[in-house]
Amino acid sequence: MDERFTTVGLFAVLATLWGLSFLAIAVGLESLEPVLFAAYRYDVAAVLLLGYALARTTDWRPVGAANLGAILGGGLFLVAGNAFLFVGQQTVPSGVAAIMQSLVPIVTSLWALGLLPEERVSATGAVGILLGFLGVGLIVRPDPSNLLGSDVVGRVLVFLQVASVALGGVLVQRAKPTLGNAALSGWSMLLGAIILHVTSLALGEPFALPTSPSAGAAVAYLGVFATAIAFFIYFTLLEVRGALETSLVAYLVPVVATVVGVLVLDEEITALTVVGFLVVFAGFLVLKRRAIAGLVDEVQGSVGQAGD
Repeated sequence: MDERFTTVGLFAVLATLWGLSFLAIAVGLESLEPVLFAAYRYDVAAVLLLGYALARTTDWRPVGAANLGAILGGGLFLVAGNAFLFVGQQTVPSGVAAIMQSLVPIVTSLWALGLLPEERVSATGAVGILLGFLGVGLIVRPDPSNLLGSDVVGRVLVFLQVASVALGGVLVQRAKPTLGNAALSGWSMLLGAIILHVTSLALGEPFALPTSPSAGAAVAYLGVFATAIAFFIYFTLLEVRGALETSLVAYLVPVVATVVGVLVLDEEITALTVVGFLVVFAGFLVLKRRAIAGLVDEVQGSVGQAGD
């Protein structure tokens, strides 16, 4: 039971760190350009993770096609793709942006169908995927008379970030890298940060350092806590509890972000948005029903053993 309580604690910490990241983004966007802001986040995280990898291990250099492929996929899609979130959150409430992240496990399964030969989805699983997209439709709620409205465009951009992050995860898994987690993430974040800085310049964003206290705090929080520290917790959970149970954090993060957004930023979350989140979660349950059933059996077994 001690391990179970430790796992629950790590889940709570990770959900809190990632949930608060949407508040930090909202605060930083008040004085920083979105793509440049995203670049600063990964500048900080890359320095911390590569520094840690260099200090703790000799296996920090990305040698071989598998490692280079994983870094390319991670840097371009897992990291640089987050620019869509920063741009989208200029018009989308932080709670809504967080709720849309709950689609990541479902979109990941969809990408895996085409890129991972071992993945298969049954007819029932396809229903789960459709439910997920129906839920996002309820969250986005496009207005046919105003399809180019800033709010709708912002939500579409957040969805593109979800699709990019999901694709990046699948590409990293497909590459089968041998590099340690800290080095792999550090190099991916360094590449992603370079891409984001180049993109910021190409878009004509005025360069500005995060000199204000609020902008500096937002960059520091995102780089240190929501990225570098959260990374260690995430991979610890991945190693101890597996991919399925770890992916469930995607349904805890929106709860934290929504509560914080309402209390701190006076944001409003509509009933339809909440319904959309529940529909996405239902789709995930349908898609992963067999794995979830196995997880429930495992938990019941461990509780029974502890009782004995």
